[in-house]
Amino acid sequence: MSRLGALGARLYRGEVGYDFVGKRKIWYGISILITITAIVGLAVRGLNMGIEFKGGAVFTTPSTSVSVSQAQTDAQEASGHDAIVQKLGDGKLRIQVTELDTKQADAVKTKLAQELKVNEADINADLVGPSWGETIANKAWTGLAIFMILVVIYLAIAFEWRMAVAALVALIHDLTITVGVYALVGFEVTPGTVIGLLTILGYSLYDTVVVFDSLKEGSKGITKQTRWTYSEIANRSINGTLVRSINTTVVALLPVAGLLFIGGGFLGAGMLNDISLSLFVGLAAGAYSSIFIATPLVADLKERDPQMKALKKRVLAKRNAALARGESVDDAADTDDGFEDDPADGLPGDAAPAGAVAGPRDRGGRGGRPSGRRR
Repeated sequence: MSRLGALGARLYRGEVGYDFVGKRKIWYGISILITITAIVGLAVRGLNMGIEFKGGAVFTTPSTSVSVSQAQTDAQEASGHDAIVQKLGDGKLRIQVTELDTKQADAVKTKLAQELKVNEADINADLVGPSWGETIANKAWTGLAIFMILVVIYLAIAFEWRMAVAALVALIHDLTITVGVYALVGFEVTPGTVIGLLTILGYSLYDTVVVFDSLKEGSKGITKQTRWTYSEIANRSINGTLVRSINTTVVALLPVAGLLFIGGGFLGAGMLNDISLSLFVGLAAGAYSSIFIATPLVADLKERDPQMKALKKRVLAKRNAALARGESVDDAADTDDGFEDDPADGLPGDAAPAGAVAGPRDRGGRGGRPSGRRR
């Protein structure tokens, strides 16, 4: 078995673990800082909207020896607007100039032919109206709103409203960060970008639902025991699915990274950046939010429930009593507490959850999450 597979098995059995939920304030602070940075970047720099949203013209020249930088300078002087120039594989140039109407495009085409020393008839000019991009954007926003509503309804029915709220916050978190990165790096926003943004929602939601499903199963009959609090059960769910989430994210990121860094960076296929950057940032943010934001937020909301407050009080009282007698957490869990046994109790001797109060025998010894084994 590989080291990662062995680690996953140990995490699932509760032999090791990390207290994600117990350190949730740290993750919240990191997310707030990243989100504020993204919002500031969006407010200060704004998005670099592509020609599909602004309108303009795309000129494709015949094969020429003129450099990209020189062609960009010539296009900006001819049009009076910013220009984006890309070198095509056969030596042709693709010159994109925003905010041009038909008359302006004809004049720019003539000037470009003179500056680049090519035949004007050989330059292909395509006009793009801003209304097309606006229609695409409006439909995307409509689709996003419908998607969010359906997600909240489904999660509220399949799980509970707290999980629906947490998943919605995680999705908004992922979108905000991705859009903010586009503003900060100045990449062009095209319909491909919009498609990428909508695509990452499914990946982000998938990881979140996997953890929620484990949490739902692990918290059945939780009030009938006094071994674990809800937050500790939530932490078990994260640890139990951690390796699966990592594997899924890495496998998804590798081809996207190839498009972004190799295709868009080394090979110069700049058009690949439109969709690959949104996918790369969104996938990474989605994996982060499902582990560090969504589930800890559910635990926060759930711990406010009177039943969960009472459970936490009983669990901590039992542990404190055991510590006063010089017993460990495991010894306290093994004692008869007067409550009906439940699968959530685990087995006597199971590892204490990460973040549980340690007794004399626990120090420097076992840690992690409660085991998933059944009675």
